[in-house]
Amino acid sequence: MSELFDIAVIGGGVNGAGIVRDAAGRGLRALLVEAGDLASGTSSASTKLIHGGLRYLEHYAFRLVSHALTEREVLWANAPHIIWPMRFVLPHQRGLRPAWFLRLGLFVYDHIGGRKLLPPTRTLRLNRDAAGAPLEGGGVAFEYSDCWVQDSRLVVLNARDAVARGADVRVRTRFVAARPEGALWQIDLEEVPSGIRSSVQARVIVNAAGPWVGEALGHISGASSSERVRLVQGSHIVVPRLYEHERGYFFQNPDGRITFAIPYEEDFTLIGTTDRDFDGDPLNVAATEAEIVYLCDAANRYFQRKIAPTDVVWTYSGVRPLYDDGAAAAKDATRDYVLSLQGGAGAPAVLSVFGGKITTYRRLAEDALEKIAGVLPQAKANAGWTSSARLPGGDFPVDGADALAASLRREYPYLTEREARRFVRHYGTETRRILGGSRQRQDLGRAFGGDITEAEVGFLMAHEFARSAEDVVWRRTRSGLRMTADQIAALERWMASRALQASVVST
Repeated sequence: MSELFDIAVIGGGVNGAGIVRDAAGRGLRALLVEAGDLASGTSSASTKLIHGGLRYLEHYAFRLVSHALTEREVLWANAPHIIWPMRFVLPHQRGLRPAWFLRLGLFVYDHIGGRKLLPPTRTLRLNRDAAGAPLEGGGVAFEYSDCWVQDSRLVVLNARDAVARGADVRVRTRFVAARPEGALWQIDLEEVPSGIRSSVQARVIVNAAGPWVGEALGHISGASSSERVRLVQGSHIVVPRLYEHERGYFFQNPDGRITFAIPYEEDFTLIGTTDRDFDGDPLNVAATEAEIVYLCDAANRYFQRKIAPTDVVWTYSGVRPLYDDGAAAAKDATRDYVLSLQGGAGAPAVLSVFGGKITTYRRLAEDALEKIAGVLPQAKANAGWTSSARLPGGDFPVDGADALAASLRREYPYLTEREARRFVRHYGTETRRILGGSRQRQDLGRAFGGDITEAEVGFLMAHEFARSAEDVVWRRTRSGLRMTADQIAALERWMASRALQASVVST
C-alpha cells in the first residue's frame, strides 16, 4: 500500500524547502521530492542577498518591499551563521537618477520595513571615505543596509529542519505524474538515475517546481492555471578581489538596470546580475559571452581597476520563474508571488507557486499553508512558528559569529582564523559535529583541496543530502573556486566509493 502524506511538495528550491519545513512544524505528514540536488536550480544562482529590493520602489511595489525588508531581520535572527549584515554603497552618477531621488528612496527603504538592528542610511563623500578609494572619481554616495546569505545552504538547512520535524525529503527523485483517486492524489515517482518507480498518496500537492511549474502542472491530471511564469535569465561573474573593505556596491547603469559588486568568499568579487528573457531548458542555462562583457563593462564604469572576460574565474546563471505580469522588459517584471489553489471540497487539491524571491520564501510558505488550510484544516495548527525558530547551527546571537569562531580556535588550536571563520559561516554551532574530538588536522582525514576534508564531506553526505562532488563544492560549500578539476574528480571518486560501502552495509 502506498505511503499517505498530507502534502507532497514538488521542487527542492527555497520555496519548496520552506513550505515542507513549515508544514512539518505544524504536524502535517509532509513529503518533498526533487529530481536533482536541493537548490540545484534557481535557488543557488541568486545574488546572495536578503534584501528589500531598493529598485522595486521605482515600480511602486511597496507591499513587496515592505514584506521583504521585514524579513531581513527575521531571517538574520534565525540563521546568523549563513546570513549577516552588509553595508552597500550607492554612488550618485550624473545623468542617471538624481541624488534627491536616491536619498528619498533610501529614506522610504529605512522606514517601511520595521528596521530595528540594521543601521540606517548615511551620506558619504567618496574622496574622504575608504569606499571611494577603488572607484573612478569622487562625489556623493549613499551607504545603506541589507543582508548577505549563503543561498543554497539556506535551502539545505530548511530541508534538514523539516526532516528533524518528521518530513520526508527525497533528492534525486523525479515527479512523474499524479492522478486523483477519490479524495487523494496517486503520485508516481522515479529515482534518478536508477529509474526505479514508486508511488505515494497525498491529500494536497504543492507545485513549487520553479521554472518547471507549468511542466509539472501538465503532469497533474485535471490541473491547470491561468497564471504563468516569465522565465528570466540572471547571470553573475566572479573575479579576483577588486577592493579590500567588506562593503558591497550598488551601481546604476545607463540602460536603467543596476549591478551589484560584492565581496565573495574572502578572495573574490561577485558581480551581477543580468536580466534577459529565457527560452529553453533551464537545466542548460549558462552565462553568454554578451552577459559576461556586459557585467565587465558595468564594473569598469565605476572601478579604477579594469576587468576583462579573461579575468573571470567563474560564472553562474539561473532562470528566475517570475510571475508574468505583462511587463514590457524582463528587468521590470514583478518579483512578488502568486499562489494558485485548485480542488478541495471532497476532491484532492493542488497549490501552484508562481514567482517569489529568496528573501520572502518564509512568508510565501506561511501564505501557502494558509491557503492549504482552506482544504486541509489541520494546516492551521502552530501558524507562524517559523518566525522565531532557528535553523540548524544558528543557535547563537546575531552578533556572535566572531565570538563563536574564537571559541572554536580555542577548542581546536590547529584551525587558522580563516578556517574557523569559514566553518562558522557554513555550519555555525554544528561545526563541532564535524570536528568532533579531533586534536590535529590529520584527524579530519584526507584533504581534498579547497579546505575540505573527509570529516566535512562525510557530514555533508550523512546529514545534508550531498550525493556528488558538485553538490559539495558548488552548493554546500564554494570550495570549487579553489580546487582543480583533478581534485574535484578525486572527490567524486571518493564519494562514490563511500556511498557504495554504505549501501553494502545497509543491505
